Amino acid sequence: QVQLVESGGGLVQAGGSLRLSCAASGRAFSSYGIAWFRQAPGKEREFVSTISWRVDRTNYADSVKGRFTISRDNRKNTVYLQMNRLKPEDTAVYYCAADVYGRRDPVYYTGGYQYWGQGTQVTVSS
Repeated sequence: QVQLVESGGGLVQAGGSLRLSCAASGRAFSSYGIAWFRQAPGKEREFVSTISWRVDRTNYADSVKGRFTISRDNRKNTVYLQMNRLKPEDTAVYYCAADVYGRRDPVYYTGGYQYWGQGTQVTVSS
């Protein structure tokens, strides 16, 4: 069983920054692929970013590329999402998810992840 707990969400003005954290349980954390998804009201959950168990493999949605950075600290069992130059359209509940199979290729769809956190709200005011 893997438990994921997100934190770091909040209210920020457009152009500001936030750093989300995803703390995970599990002794095999370093072998998990971890992703961030987000879901705005009335919309489907969408892919934001992923980082493989090999920290040199990261991927981003086009909408956040160049503004968001994903990283991980395997000693702390934590993945981070640094979000800069935030826009009102970034407003959503952000979820982290774990792929315990640690697949080599990035996974962009929700069905590829077996465990999910409860989400953290990010609100960007204009």
